[in-house]
Amino acid sequence: MLDVNNFEYMKIGLASPDKIRSWSYGEVKKPETINYRTLKPEKEGLFCEKIFGPTKDWECHCGKYKRVRYKGVVCDRCGVEVTRAKVRRERMGHIELAAPVSHIWYFKGIPSRMGLVLDMSPRSLEEVIYFASYVVTDAGETPLEKKQLLSEKEYRNYREKYGQAFTAQMGAEAIKKLLAEIDLDKEVDFLKEELKSAQGQRRNRVIKRLEVLESFRNSGNFPDWMVLDVLPVIPPELRPMVQLDGGRFATSDLNDLYRRVINRNNRLKRLLDLGAPDIIVQNEKRMLQEAVDALIDNGRRGRPVTGPGNRPLKSLSHMLKGKQGRFRQNLLGKRVDYSGRSVIVVGPHLKMYQCGLPKEMALELFKPFVMKELVSKGLAHNIKSAKRKVERVHPEVWDVLEDVIREHPVLLNRAPTLHRLGIQAFEPTLVEGRAIRLHPLVCTAYNADFDGDQMAVHVPLSAEAQAEARLLMLAAQNILNPKDGKPVVTPSQDMVLGTYYLTMENKESTGEGKVFSNPNQAIAAYANDHVTLHARIAIPPTSLGKTSFTPEQINAPLMVTTVGKLIFNEILPPELPYINDPTKYNLQKQVPDKFFIFDKGTNVKEFLENLPEHEAVKKGYLGTIISECFRRFGTTQTSVILDDIKANGFKFSTQAGITVAVADIKTPEEKQQILADADAEVEVVQQQFRRGLITDNERYDRVISIWSKAKDRVTKVLMASLDKFNAINMMATSGARGNVSQITQLAGMRGLMANPSGRIIELPIKSNFREGLSVLEYFISTHGARKGLADTALRTADSGYLTRRLVDVAQDVIVREDDCGTDKGVEAMAIRDGKEIIEDLYDRLVGRYSFQTLRHPETDEVMVGRNELIDENLADEIIAAGIEKVTIRSVIGCRTHHGVCKKCYGRNLATGKNVDVGEAVGIIAAQSIGEPGTQLTMRTFHTGGVAGDDITQGLPRIQELFEARNPKGQAVITEIDGEVVDMREGKDRREVEIRGETESKVYQIPYGSRLKVAIGRKVDIGEELTEGSIDPKEMLKVRGMRGVQYYILQEVQKVYRMQGVEINDKHVEVMIRQMLRKVRVIDSGETDLLPGAYVEIHEFEEANKKVLWEGRQPAVARSVLLGITKASLETDSFLSAASFQETTRVLTDAAIKGKVDRLLGLKENVIIGKLVPAGTGMNRYRNIKLQHDLMPAEETVEQSLVEEGAGLEEVSK
Repeated sequence: MLDVNNFEYMKIGLASPDKIRSWSYGEVKKPETINYRTLKPEKEGLFCEKIFGPTKDWECHCGKYKRVRYKGVVCDRCGVEVTRAKVRRERMGHIELAAPVSHIWYFKGIPSRMGLVLDMSPRSLEEVIYFASYVVTDAGETPLEKKQLLSEKEYRNYREKYGQAFTAQMGAEAIKKLLAEIDLDKEVDFLKEELKSAQGQRRNRVIKRLEVLESFRNSGNFPDWMVLDVLPVIPPELRPMVQLDGGRFATSDLNDLYRRVINRNNRLKRLLDLGAPDIIVQNEKRMLQEAVDALIDNGRRGRPVTGPGNRPLKSLSHMLKGKQGRFRQNLLGKRVDYSGRSVIVVGPHLKMYQCGLPKEMALELFKPFVMKELVSKGLAHNIKSAKRKVERVHPEVWDVLEDVIREHPVLLNRAPTLHRLGIQAFEPTLVEGRAIRLHPLVCTAYNADFDGDQMAVHVPLSAEAQAEARLLMLAAQNILNPKDGKPVVTPSQDMVLGTYYLTMENKESTGEGKVFSNPNQAIAAYANDHVTLHARIAIPPTSLGKTSFTPEQINAPLMVTTVGKLIFNEILPPELPYINDPTKYNLQKQVPDKFFIFDKGTNVKEFLENLPEHEAVKKGYLGTIISECFRRFGTTQTSVILDDIKANGFKFSTQAGITVAVADIKTPEEKQQILADADAEVEVVQQQFRRGLITDNERYDRVISIWSKAKDRVTKVLMASLDKFNAINMMATSGARGNVSQITQLAGMRGLMANPSGRIIELPIKSNFREGLSVLEYFISTHGARKGLADTALRTADSGYLTRRLVDVAQDVIVREDDCGTDKGVEAMAIRDGKEIIEDLYDRLVGRYSFQTLRHPETDEVMVGRNELIDENLADEIIAAGIEKVTIRSVIGCRTHHGVCKKCYGRNLATGKNVDVGEAVGIIAAQSIGEPGTQLTMRTFHTGGVAGDDITQGLPRIQELFEARNPKGQAVITEIDGEVVDMREGKDRREVEIRGETESKVYQIPYGSRLKVAIGRKVDIGEELTEGSIDPKEMLKVRGMRGVQYYILQEVQKVYRMQGVEINDKHVEVMIRQMLRKVRVIDSGETDLLPGAYVEIHEFEEANKKVLWEGRQPAVARSVLLGITKASLETDSFLSAASFQETTRVLTDAAIKGKVDRLLGLKENVIIGKLVPAGTGMNRYRNIKLQHDLMPAEETVEQSLVEEGAGLEEVSK
């Protein structure tokens, strides 16, 4: 048996005729498939058992030998070897073709490889191959040229003129002869000479030819193998024929295509034997050529061959292509056993790491385990009776199932799996009913809700798989989101509402100003209705058992708080400060002094009169608390705290009895007046327009602005009029559900709507939902609603496709070493858009390594050493010192081949610790950028017809950046430093002149674009002269790699931050690195590189190092920026590229070049079924041997490993 895991690389090449014959187990001579009476395969036909093996295990065709004891015997009557039937999936046959036939991939592909080798145009090739023209293969003494095309008439004339002095042929035979006569070395040398002088189109052609000929020379493929003498026949089980219910047969299209080839081939043989006239033979040869073309790639040339109902037949190429092809359907995605799916319902009682599994489902999923356990416990005599017991559901089965399930995690997955948190592991608990129970806190990660969503369950079988599920995938471990390092399991909805209600303050409540000696007393008073949750009470700080009070605070006699806050603080660990005021200061340091009564004689009620009411705990603050807990206490304790917050939140949102009633929605009285004022203002504007004082555009803009202001005023009045305890208000303010704009629509006014093109309709909707809309208002508002739905549908598909391209380009970026020792750092500063800060320096520094030693600007003491990790505290210090630029290590400057190193990547955002070697950071980056893609808007809303405003935003902008396309609304940028000295009007455009130190440049500015510069303004190289987006390729030319890297990063962040989505820079950097990893060779010097070829930067440097060492001339190359699709197709791995897009083109190219796939990325390994070289699949983690007798190492091992060891033993026992 072949062990895939020992593969080092995989090579692809052209198959020689001898190779094809060596694969084959026999020649297929007849087009017959199976006998219609006996339904047994016909001899020498397409399903022949003699060639392909027996149809039944251990049984020959005629039935002379049956049973396994005859294994390996070849039957003397029917010639079938007795063996397993599955060899019919492996054994190939062949067809000996009566005439050579060209392979359509090499003749029809773009560029035509045959055409390049022979230096003939594809047009003339086609004429020769399909018998329309003769080609001279040997000119002899005549003035004809080799490879000259002759028509039928010319051929006859020359024959009469020169007799047999020259040879001219037709069809693939002629091409084969020409290909066989090529001397590769001579051609290559000749082309290299020509390259020195060639220019323009000619040069491009020479480069292309050189590339193909070099690949033939280096790969050991012969050019004449592009013409087939022998056709392989794939194993019959891969093109099956099955009997349908009605006795009819369904067959794979390939069988029809093979039948046409065999029929035509046999007819041609017969015609040749009979010595038929040339014209008939030629016609038959042409038909054979077309039949083989259709078999290999139906529809590539001419009309496709159709089956019944005019459906084009699926050829071999179609079997590989597209989403349903072999690569994507079978090799990259497989169906698995031990899985089930069901509807999910909420399981509020579950712990963070648990899920509820329906009993019946669990029994079916764990069936083999239960059977084994039944036998080993002696409850069943053998496996068969155990199986019967399980199937009949005997009562003792349930107890065994409980035992089996304990400590055996299962994986839950919700489609679409947009990021790695879409599959997590849980410990199952058995539940009644048929629905899976899901913990409410993991819903955010899955993006799940309980309106009928379904989820799939998978069972990890091997001990290793269980250990990985438990240690890496358990839901309690996945608290942070890999895209920004923020907690993903923050409480939401009811939990937030409950907590908010619990921590609210209210002066008017019963029990305001009471004093208690300890929390229990206060809670008892609350239970007996002497005090409410919201009343502010006083309590001695000593009784709280918290460690973080200052000495003055702990000695103060009393601290003000509420019963609700006491209850809330009970669930937080004692090491955290008492949370009295939802601020960062209170969470990280201590309670502010204003809550303490320091003098013993103070009257509590008077003290409270002067103390304003404080905010309650909102959703955002709960997130901050969880982040802090994670930072201080790690995963396990955080998940316990989360469960407590959940229980508390549910409890108090239930007790609060918050609900939505019509009475809660009160329209403010001032609304009518505001509307009347706005109407009057609009009337004034209309009057100005009628008198011709303003243009229509100005009128439109002013009307829009009047109504926007009116709506804002209504909102303001409405929010001021709402009571703090108004249910809807509480839901919105706490962040549980809804927002201010929705409240405005309910109780204020709906305001302005946009029409489908994004233009705002100037007629506002004055009513709100409480009052009801008029017919016209309702009609106007349907516009927006429909557009919203259409957009969402489109966006989902687009975002999915973007993720797929991102994954493909970055799938081989894996952390491969500890430190690459790079000499390139990247300057980090706040990212700005004009004056506005999009991402501050703090966010860009945390979790990165410093590239150089950083000193305090005033005291000159070292703040961060070289190659030291910058954590939150250091980042705070750097910001406080007023430093604005820090050079950090970045993936962009990493020198690791095929991956990145730990230092350049920095901290793993999902764990908050250093990244491990083997982490697949490329995939994580792709998921982090792709997953929020669904939240980005599709198109721009433009207010009015203002030119220049209409630049792309949202998802299309992200695609534009990553595909490195020329942007819409392109800005003109300057290529020199200098100052603007002149602006003049040209014929049809304006001209801007910039004078630098050495030269001046004049830029043409098209009309309609808005200038950003004025005369006398200093401009830097690469700065925009007009509004709009810069073309990244221009940027690369002008400002080099650094400039374009910073520009793309800044633009991507701009789009995401505008939508309120935070993504860490690292992820974008990984993508930018992949887009810039190739250079284009301009002059090959004396290296083996080809001019015009794309080469990996480090390959280029290696090649140059080699020549420089020998004192010869190095090559010259230019950096190129490839879009992600192009970069994926340019990857070294042909398996990865072929499974991405343009399968046939990639394979054609790879076969000619004899490419070798080193299996470095993830996709290649998944395709051949090997363990992926990331995570625990890396070699360095595979064959670990433990030596027990050695002394323990000097360094102390982190505690987590010890715990993991414990977990592993439990799993494997």
